[in-house]
Amino acid sequence: MSSAATRPAGPDDLWSVDDHLEDILGSVRPLEPIELQLLDAQGCVLVDDITVPVSLPPFDNSSMDGYAVRVADVAGASEEFPAVLEVVGDVAAGPGEPVRVGPGQAARIMTGAPLPSGAEAVVPVEWTDGGLGEGPVTGMHPRSLAPEGAEGHVRVHRPAEARAHVRAKGSDVKAGDLALEAGTVLGPPQLALLAAVGRGTVRVRPRPRVVVLSTGSELVQPGEALASGQIYDSNSFALTAAARDAGAIAYRVGAVADDADTLRSTIEDQLVRADLMVTTGGVSVGAYDVVKEALSYAGDEDEPGSGVEFRRLAMQPGKPQGFGSIGPDHTPLLALPGNPVSSYVSFELFVRPAIRTLMGLEDVHRPRVRATLAADGPLRSPKGRRQFLRGGYADGTVRPVGGAGSHLVAALAHADALIVVPEDVESVEPGAEVEVVLLG
Repeated sequence: MSSAATRPAGPDDLWSVDDHLEDILGSVRPLEPIELQLLDAQGCVLVDDITVPVSLPPFDNSSMDGYAVRVADVAGASEEFPAVLEVVGDVAAGPGEPVRVGPGQAARIMTGAPLPSGAEAVVPVEWTDGGLGEGPVTGMHPRSLAPEGAEGHVRVHRPAEARAHVRAKGSDVKAGDLALEAGTVLGPPQLALLAAVGRGTVRVRPRPRVVVLSTGSELVQPGEALASGQIYDSNSFALTAAARDAGAIAYRVGAVADDADTLRSTIEDQLVRADLMVTTGGVSVGAYDVVKEALSYAGDEDEPGSGVEFRRLAMQPGKPQGFGSIGPDHTPLLALPGNPVSSYVSFELFVRPAIRTLMGLEDVHRPRVRATLAADGPLRSPKGRRQFLRGGYADGTVRPVGGAGSHLVAALAHADALIVVPEDVESVEPGAEVEVVLLG
């Protein structure tokens, strides 16, 4: 663990939220870069700047189905006096025989096809008769060179300016331009750009693999029947989903009974697929706090420096926390409290930034804003604790959602923000300005 954080003087002293977070982020390092195929790189963070090897588009091409023409040949064209041009060939997208457009000529062209030599513009097919050549041409445009009654011609009913409906070479990006900066998260548009400039693989930091494990003999999997004294395991679902939302590849192990040996064995089995371990429950001071019992050790001789330290933080909810490393690779482990709200708030404050750090991102925190408190009465907060209350944020205003209880899952489901009450504040009046952590 990092020594950067200011550690409390004694075991009964409280850690601040900031010191605990600093200790975590000071210990977590970004994952080593790897080369991946494009689709495998989705959600990963780009390691290197990507420059464009070839302009996009790589050649002048048509943005419409129509006819490639010279501007002078269709100047002044109208419905009454159409320009009648000889059709000298078809230009489709992809390779094909070269076509040249000379005076009085046009080439039928498809969307995306290269502009043929000699052509200056494209007239959409809607501006023409579609090259039907129905009957002799009696109202010929004075500049038309095609003879009356010619076959293989097209009537153009409107003039076109130079470069009309032509996508210029390099109009998207030019060769040598910076396409994507290092640190970019690769989503569908970014992968499309990489493919468009010819990149089949890319060097990225992989998405972290996060294993989520809940503890408690009282926990039952959703879909099963509840016996007396049992509850459904919601924490492992919430935290696995939150880890995926943060950008990780998350594996949900589910509930482990309150047995230290079983828990330790389960965690050791999961290390093979973990860049980060997250447990929930069993970190307080009760007789069955199995996580503390299983992981409060300095590590064996083969794992020097490993072990998990359990702390009390000056925050509400989420006072009991654990952090350390386990296994031969010193895999980081964050032990979160078991109450649903405590667990989720702790994830947002500590685990999410750790995941984002493993990804190699610079900005690892949720955005924070100042907002006006809209409440029916003052918010109360315990002295010396930084409180995080669930809230709903909209248009610069935040309203508390549900009460302060750390078991209120329903209220959490309707919140999209956390209202932050500092340690030195015991009451916040309606209309006051507060700090808000945006969750969505």
